[in-house]
Amino acid sequence: MLSSMKNVTQVFKFGGASIKNADAIRNVGNILRKYKGHRLLVVVSALGKTTNALEKVVAAHASQSGESQALLHAIKQEHYDIARALLGDEHEIFALLNDTFVEIDWALEDPPHENYDYMYDQMVSVGELASSQIVHAFLNTLDLSTAWVDARDIICTDDIFREGWVQWDATIDRAKQWIPPLLDEGQFVITQGFIGSTTENFTTTLGREGSDYTAAIFSFCLDAQSMTIWKDVPGVLTGDPRLFKNVVKLDRLSYKEAIEMTYYGAKVIHPKTIKPLQNKSIPLFVKSFIDPEGTGTLITGDVEDTYPAIVAVERQQALLQIATRDFSFVAEHHMSYLFQMIADLRLQVNLMQNSAINFTICVNDIDDKILQFAARIDKDFIVIIDRGLELITIRHVTPEMNERLRRGKLVLLEERHRGTVQMVVKDVPIMERRTNAEMD
Repeated sequence: MLSSMKNVTQVFKFGGASIKNADAIRNVGNILRKYKGHRLLVVVSALGKTTNALEKVVAAHASQSGESQALLHAIKQEHYDIARALLGDEHEIFALLNDTFVEIDWALEDPPHENYDYMYDQMVSVGELASSQIVHAFLNTLDLSTAWVDARDIICTDDIFREGWVQWDATIDRAKQWIPPLLDEGQFVITQGFIGSTTENFTTTLGREGSDYTAAIFSFCLDAQSMTIWKDVPGVLTGDPRLFKNVVKLDRLSYKEAIEMTYYGAKVIHPKTIKPLQNKSIPLFVKSFIDPEGTGTLITGDVEDTYPAIVAVERQQALLQIATRDFSFVAEHHMSYLFQMIADLRLQVNLMQNSAINFTICVNDIDDKILQFAARIDKDFIVIIDRGLELITIRHVTPEMNERLRRGKLVLLEERHRGTVQMVVKDVPIMERRTNAEMD
């Protein structure tokens, strides 16, 4: 994988797990040492679970619970402790981190913004900025000359906060203007995943877990030779090893299969990542930062489509059953209106089914979006909401795998299409399972 070609650009992405503490960041440094002298752009996420922690700060400020300052203090302290372990007590990094976190301090001094998503983006984005500053400073102590670039100066989006859509022409122009001169100087470039900005310079985010997508954006803009995502797993697996035993690594995947897997909920790669790479035939490697010499998984266009059963599980799902209040059929004009409301709220629909009198959708249950959706359409539609569900998708399904994944589950909605089965399920209580078993 280590290319001998020094005039081509590679893009690496390191997620939160790979930089969760000082030892993890040292490990990243050891990996990058092997690429000294290469044209390398590195995208990093926030440290560990920082995004989750910052989301709690935003929620506490919005509710005025009085907890926001204490929650923020704990986040700051974690960053200072990691920086101290890597760089000592006197490094300039502490001034940089103070200047970065003060943006949240100022936000907490003001009343909660009326647009929650706007407030979220301005505050949660600080996680990526702080982590990249620490990693940048540490790499320079390893004699790895590294330039820090604010991704918001490159990635231009629309003004839909928390789900910004990339404005490609502006982003390509900025990337080609800013990045190659730094690489030409022999420096690594380090930047942030997940974040961008509007033309008015308001910070936006690209959607949860969007750092993979950021790396793909830079790869596309810079005509990269390859992109590599560094994970805590050996590559793309046939299922989540935290949920299933006996999963196996897939050595090669086609772009098409990877797009299908991520669309259906496979967590190893963000769903938007593949398409920019496919458009320019840029190979994607998924490698392990725990075992950097491992073969990983290669995703390209030239792969035979023969795969074992692959399982993806999406949790935090809600099933919405929608019917008209006047008991009429769900007609085309109803569907048009409903889809407009779905688009306005950026609801992510994972499965849908239509009948004469009902329209049923399975969506990611994030924040209060489904309640907002139900409220908006309440005048004309009845909405029944079932929450706390899972969406199980089996690609290249076998009868044995289909049967195994149904055990202990109540299937609320199911769809089959060309070797793929999707099931919206909830757990059956233990007593009910025993009753069912006795009936069998």
